[in-house]
Amino acid sequence: MARGKPVLGLDIGSSCVKMIQLKQSKRGYSLQNLGVAPIPPEAIVDGAIMNSPAIVDAIQELMAAQGVKRGREVATSISGHSVIIKKINMPPMSREDLEDSMQWEAEQYIPFDMSEVNLDVDILGTDEETEQMDVLLVAAKKDMINDYTSVITESGLTPVVMDVDAFALQNAFELSYGLSQDETVVLVNIGASVISINVVTNGVSAFTRDIATGGNQFTEEIQKQVNVSHDEAEALKLGGEVGADSDSVVPQEIEDVIQQVADPMASEIQRSLDFFTATSPDVGLSQIYLAGGSASVPALFKAIEERSGVPVEILDSFKNIEIDDRKVDPTFIHQATPMWAVVVGLGLRKAVER
Repeated sequence: MARGKPVLGLDIGSSCVKMIQLKQSKRGYSLQNLGVAPIPPEAIVDGAIMNSPAIVDAIQELMAAQGVKRGREVATSISGHSVIIKKINMPPMSREDLEDSMQWEAEQYIPFDMSEVNLDVDILGTDEETEQMDVLLVAAKKDMINDYTSVITESGLTPVVMDVDAFALQNAFELSYGLSQDETVVLVNIGASVISINVVTNGVSAFTRDIATGGNQFTEEIQKQVNVSHDEAEALKLGGEVGADSDSVVPQEIEDVIQQVADPMASEIQRSLDFFTATSPDVGLSQIYLAGGSASVPALFKAIEERSGVPVEILDSFKNIEIDDRKVDPTFIHQATPMWAVVVGLGLRKAVER
């Protein structure tokens, strides 16, 4: 990971905003500060910001709590149908030539008008058999990028890195587990409204897909079928109770509702993995790592493992990060370890990076 000026990690999700400050030294990374602030339902829909003031308020709440001064540089990320990621093959050329040719080359892969998107490319390596370059092409709608950078700027911060959730997750995974050159792992981030899948083979992203569903589905179904509030449904989803009225909620009833959502969700994830294995028949999946706020839902964990036949593990984003319990309460982190994966990945970025 490149050296350079450290940035704040800022994960703007559809249910909350997370902020992290990491410090790098010769011994590795240490956690300086971490926080989360909720945002109202429908503030972000399908990745699009619908309620900018609510997002600004949440970011400023975190800035105040963490003592962050105005002007600090931040890395953030986006996901959803406004982001297109394609792995393509190109004749060998310099990076400069690749960037020059990408504008017209990308038209055949991107279902948007080229004037509406920002493009970025990364050379993954060269295929020895075909002597073609493997190139990762990323396109994101300018409107979406502008919306995210605007709320960050309005909050008093300076956006310098715009990442993609799937790659931020890969960053966090690399720090915790390393990237093996001889195995294929699947990184699945189960956000509130988007599931991001990143298949990493031989240390390189080989397949990505965003699915327009997520943890909110569990919450909404519990609300609807058990007749409780949104906050109570959230607590029940993660195995909690709802207080004085919890006697009226039967645990088996909650389990049944969660199972009803987990099964089709796991099937949708498996369809993506089936597509990858069909196009890469010589690649076997070694391990699936789950991250995101709903990664700890036991029924979903089991459903994914049963359908895939691949071992599933909850991703520990802080495995190789030193935590000073005088600065951050370890209990706060470990109550929901997988939810921090994307923001940890963003906190590892540097301002000098592209």
